[in-house]
Amino acid sequence: MVDDGLQKGPAKGRILSVVKTPPIGLAIYYLSVKGETVLSMHNAELAKGIYQVGVVDWITRDFHGYKTPRGVTYNSYLIVDEKVCLIDTVKAAFSKELLERVSEIIDPSKIDYVIVNHVEPDHSGSLTAVMDMAPQAKVFLTEQGRSETLKYYGREYDFQVVKNGDKLILGRHTLRFVPLPMLHWPDSMATYLEEEQILFSNDAFGQHYSTNFKFDDENEMSEVYYEAKKYYANILMPFGKLVLKAIESLAVLPIRMIAPSHGIIWRAHVPEIVALYKTWGAGETEPLVLLVYDTMWGSTEAMARKILEGLTAGGIKAKLYRMSEADKSELVTELLQARGLILGSSTQNNGMLATMAGFLYYLKGLKPQNKTGAVFGAYGWAGGAQTDIEAALKAAGIIQGSPALTLKWSPTKEESQRCFEFGRDFALKMLNQ
Repeated sequence: MVDDGLQKGPAKGRILSVVKTPPIGLAIYYLSVKGETVLSMHNAELAKGIYQVGVVDWITRDFHGYKTPRGVTYNSYLIVDEKVCLIDTVKAAFSKELLERVSEIIDPSKIDYVIVNHVEPDHSGSLTAVMDMAPQAKVFLTEQGRSETLKYYGREYDFQVVKNGDKLILGRHTLRFVPLPMLHWPDSMATYLEEEQILFSNDAFGQHYSTNFKFDDENEMSEVYYEAKKYYANILMPFGKLVLKAIESLAVLPIRMIAPSHGIIWRAHVPEIVALYKTWGAGETEPLVLLVYDTMWGSTEAMARKILEGLTAGGIKAKLYRMSEADKSELVTELLQARGLILGSSTQNNGMLATMAGFLYYLKGLKPQNKTGAVFGAYGWAGGAQTDIEAALKAAGIIQGSPALTLKWSPTKEESQRCFEFGRDFALKMLNQ
């Protein structure tokens, strides 16, 4: 770590920079139109001198296999003070647009500090472009972030490694660093702006949601909450315990606004999204069963529909999905708070169908909490799918609540009744949990 005369602060953290130069007039950071100062429509102002300068990716519909029908945003934040600070960058393909948006407020060469909350390239991809414009800038990040940045970009910058509680004074604004390891990479951290009580949370509290309105209360909240849930389910679900630990560590900070690196900025519904993260992190469930299957010639589908009838008769809410027609990222979103998961597959080549195998492999990595599973399926001369699914459930940490139900060829009337009872009995077990 480059010292640069850094001063030790109070026990809560070190003071990383003390600035004594007089403040620069804010007018130079605005565009002048007919003698008036106006801010570009591209950039939202969170508070005086604090701007969202990120970009909206209206086109992308797939994010590492996670479907994004509402597009993606890459948020970056600019603080203009005695020292100028950029918090996170954007995906490399949008570096020109980022610099244009910064230029609407200030000459990018005047950036003094760049904070890398997370090295994943959707947030750090434009770091080299920014540093080419402002080579004198210091780069603040965790130790893990430093090593990752060196490996990704192969450039040695003026790295300033920060720890929990360290502070950076910009002038009238003070930034505090809060490492959040494994939310969702080892390098991850948040940055807190003390005077304005704004948490720059990076991936936490984010959503893949494209909009030209930057704040929560400017958008349709049912969509925002759904996309926040989908983001948590597909990105942060494996880290539930760490999410709770992070929320506990952040509880000492008064938070008026949360500015994530994806999606909208939370200003009107901060308590609500924090409460939802607590619920999701704790793995709280609702009386809901997902019934997911795939079929070759309709026999397993016939079983699934009878099982659904049984679930309904048992008094529990259930949703039916054929995997070949479903999106796994949407299913995982539904599963986040579901109590039960019933999986069915025909047997092909002594194993489950490839569509089911792909979904279960995805599920294994997400490690869903507090789920109970069950397995069913039809086969011809030899089975095997159900054994595969049972092993996959175990690998994902899902308890099997009932013995597998397997049938040969198409279900008879009596076998259809067994399917109905299978669903009804499972419903009663879920309601009694």
